Amino acid sequence: MNERFRALVYGTVFTVLLGWMLYIGRDILVPIVFSVMAVYVILGATRLLARIPVIGPALPVQALYALATLVMLAALALLGWLAMDSVDQLLAQVPHYQAQLVSMVQQGAALLGVESAPSWEGIRTAVLAQVNLQRLAGSTLGWVASMIGGLTVVGLYVAFLMIERRHFDAKLDALSPDPQRGARVRRIVGDINRRIGTYLALKTLLSILLGFVSWIVLAAMGVELAPFWALVIGLLNYVPYIGSVLGVALPVLFALLQFGDLKAALVLAGALSVVQFLNGNLLDPYLMGSSLNLSPFVILVCLTVWTALWGVPGAFLAVPVTASLVMVLAEFQGSRPIAVLLSKKGEV
Repeated sequence: MNERFRALVYGTVFTVLLGWMLYIGRDILVPIVFSVMAVYVILGATRLLARIPVIGPALPVQALYALATLVMLAALALLGWLAMDSVDQLLAQVPHYQAQLVSMVQQGAALLGVESAPSWEGIRTAVLAQVNLQRLAGSTLGWVASMIGGLTVVGLYVAFLMIERRHFDAKLDALSPDPQRGARVRRIVGDINRRIGTYLALKTLLSILLGFVSWIVLAAMGVELAPFWALVIGLLNYVPYIGSVLGVALPVLFALLQFGDLKAALVLAGALSVVQFLNGNLLDPYLMGSSLNLSPFVILVCLTVWTALWGVPGAFLAVPVTASLVMVLAEFQGSRPIAVLLSKKGEV
């Protein structure tokens, strides 16, 4: 009993210290983890390309790695360019959105029967004092510039990780003089690489498809910045549960601000909800299955924990990081019960 209590105390202290280190080191750790996840996407995409009948047999493995890496770096560059272009368009349309916002407040006040007090001028002043779209757009521009800087660092990390990847197995073998222990470590790492890489590659494919279909819906309804919102919807697809809700709510709120028409916003909400439903209930389960073997409740809790530790980036990294931890915990007798509790059906 004393040994179990001591192990519980040590485990609790270790968990608190680890959480504290993850929190204070988030500015350094987040780009590194993102770059590792990007490498997993490249590895998973390479395995998927190798299965294509025409491309796979025709190209050597190194060429497939290079192709997947170039596609990843091009996607990061496209993401940065699209974000900057969308912010420029948003800044140009700020006066129109401000006028639409004031008009919507006026309509709401008329429905509530407060046409005489406060005055329309007072409403305009109050609204524009509380919601300064010019200042909001400026802060958004600063956030986008910071994001582009972070993407540049991630791109450099990805390039160097792919260059040094060929020496990784030799480093693992050199970690321990025991060949059996080295083989076990390589098996664990190989399992993580295979499962996380496949998950992220398929999730990326689904996100691209979801963003493309959403772009068609947004463009068909005349929503401005449709490519930007399609990109946002695709990125939010990496965030479980909450991402689907935000992927509908954010474009719909923007459409309401653009059109000033509740009916058009509701139609857009219905169309995007159908797209999200088909993706979440048909395509995602069909392609992904239960590849990561995580309990839905555990995913929701981990989403909360990693978001508290690392903010918005933690929401995107919650699932793959937690799945990697579960696979590592399952390999050791002392931590295997934790992996069992975190799994979907108790099988690890």
